[in-house]
Amino acid sequence: TRGIDLSVGSTVAIAGALACEHIATAEDPGSLGTVLSAVAVAVGVAAAIGLVNGFLVARLGVQPIVATLVLMVAGRGVAQLITDGQIISVSSSAYKMIGGGYWLTLPFAVLLAAALIAVASLVTRRTALGMLIESVGGNPVASRLVGIRAGGILVMVYVASAVCAAVAGLMISSNVSSADGNNAGLWIELDAILAVVIGGTALTGGRFSLGGTVLGALIIQTLSTTIYTLGVPPETTLVFKALVVIVVCLVQSSAFRARLSRRRGPAAPATAAGDGGARKQEVHP
Repeated sequence: TRGIDLSVGSTVAIAGALACEHIATAEDPGSLGTVLSAVAVAVGVAAAIGLVNGFLVARLGVQPIVATLVLMVAGRGVAQLITDGQIISVSSSAYKMIGGGYWLTLPFAVLLAAALIAVASLVTRRTALGMLIESVGGNPVASRLVGIRAGGILVMVYVASAVCAAVAGLMISSNVSSADGNNAGLWIELDAILAVVIGGTALTGGRFSLGGTVLGALIIQTLSTTIYTLGVPPETTLVFKALVVIVVCLVQSSAFRARLSRRRGPAAPATAAGDGGARKQEVHP
């Protein structure tokens, strides 16, 4: 939809902080009911965050990168307020299941991610919703003129983004059985953008690929694992990812591709111009 959500990292931190705080302060932190209520609270607040982002973009006309940047900064502070600046540790086998447990011999986090991908694919590719989203992203003005509620679709997209970020926050905090409002999901926005652009989604809007995004996420994780295996400091990983983002953006740029094509074949235009000039001289001696 021609927008970038920079608040996903803060949403990850807020969701993890809310869930762990809810479990840590509950009378029965290990019960399934406590974990389910913690998940509901985290997802509900994340949906409200997405609603704010969508309202700023769709109703007030704020640029997406600016609107989400506000919550990127403020959300990290909110997460630290929830945790009181401390790392909240929880001891709950039911909550541990989300990010670090196994079900049917498979990691539950992988099954959960696969279920979300399947639902997203079913909703966007088996119904008209995907076409409407691409229409709004390609030309929001024309979409409104033909009767599509572009504003409502934009709000829904940002809510869905925030809910998915909340699920990621639950996975991260569950995997380590703790919530860190300062470091949880830090710079994960870069991974999100990189996965999407590697997957073939146009930054100019109007086209997206869920399968390509999954492949992009796998490529990012492979890149990170390879860098760690080679003994490169973790801080340097961001540099490699930033370079990949630049390369992918250049590949998607039509102006850059046109400039490359002109440099590869400068002789052809000159020859064509010469032939045209010769024919012109014959017609007009």
